[in-house]
Amino acid sequence: MTEAPQRIVIRSSGSAPWESDVEIVERKGIGHPDTMCDALAEEFSRALCEFYLERFGTILHHNVDKALLRGGSASAHFGGGEVLEPIDVYLAGRAVTQVGDIRVPVEQLAIDSARSWLETHLHALDPVRHVRIHCLVRPGSVALSTLFGRRDDEVPLANDTSFGVGFAPLSALEQFTLRLEQELDSPDFIREHPSHGEDVKIMAVRAGPRLSVTLARAFVAAHVPTLSAYASEKQALETMVRRAAATLPGEAEIRVNAADSLDGSDIYLTVTGTSAESGDDGEVGRGNRANGLITPFRPMSLEALAGKNPVNHVGKLYNIAARRIAEQVVSEVTNVVAADCQLVSRIGAPITRPEFASVSVRTTDDLAKIRPRVEEIVGECLVELPKLWRRVLDGAERLY
Repeated sequence: MTEAPQRIVIRSSGSAPWESDVEIVERKGIGHPDTMCDALAEEFSRALCEFYLERFGTILHHNVDKALLRGGSASAHFGGGEVLEPIDVYLAGRAVTQVGDIRVPVEQLAIDSARSWLETHLHALDPVRHVRIHCLVRPGSVALSTLFGRRDDEVPLANDTSFGVGFAPLSALEQFTLRLEQELDSPDFIREHPSHGEDVKIMAVRAGPRLSVTLARAFVAAHVPTLSAYASEKQALETMVRRAAATLPGEAEIRVNAADSLDGSDIYLTVTGTSAESGDDGEVGRGNRANGLITPFRPMSLEALAGKNPVNHVGKLYNIAARRIAEQVVSEVTNVVAADCQLVSRIGAPITRPEFASVSVRTTDDLAKIRPRVEEIVGECLVELPKLWRRVLDGAERLY
């Protein structure tokens, strides 16, 4: 039997997002500077967790969710180019740095985890020559470190007063945007098209019957020998996007690298496949939300999940749990076609006992009829929170 939150509200929602006249969906790909910051912060947290588990048998207090990317300087030209000034990545936060006589190699873990991710995910970037990693971690506060170790009947206590949100299902436009980026940044696609960098941003807008998709894609200069080759690659990408958008209702207007100049003097050509080399900077939490999308017409949290510890930081756990609750309500409760969930924590309370939980449903049934099952799902998801850290470490939960 699961214990209910302090307060839980089940209510009816209005029209489903896909019934609205307007919808906006954005996705930043894995090579976008903001996504890179999320990924490097999360990889750093995982590296710390694995070290703590191996050496001490448990995960210790840490939150390394503050990362900043300062773009470098590069000169790209058809057939090649060079990075003139490396990208600087600053990984900051708090962590246990020593236990007794055992020192935690925090800086080395930060550097190694970052370089490993960059090497795996950005095929044209050299993680040693093109990127400098700076570790700015200090020990955590005594109060939060002590709170991290406290338990209430084996349940961790919330590290923060925060809230998480989630919704389900994804609309057709949301699914399209997510799938398109996943295909464009998939290892198979990049192997077949090395001229494509992993930095992609997709903005999809539906206004009535009209659909607009604007896509920015960095191309890798070493694999683009001429302006005509660039134009050919760009046209092929536009055709691919148009074909994918044909599954959606309405007429689609497709724009690829819309800022390119007509004479080719200013085009999206890079040395490394990411705008971080010269054109853009990045920061944790400025990109995709927990479901991988940026959706201003949906409920969203500004919380950055990446880099927060997976044991008791509700800024991470509640956003995952809220999404799972919404998905489970839609899949398991009869006649519910859409749901969103909000969970609010109180610092120092058991993570399984949020201060407040709200579930809004789009349904043809009477709320009184479905309320018991919805409340049961909320309780089932909350009681699993103390085990969620393992799924996070295994990469089984989407975070950005």
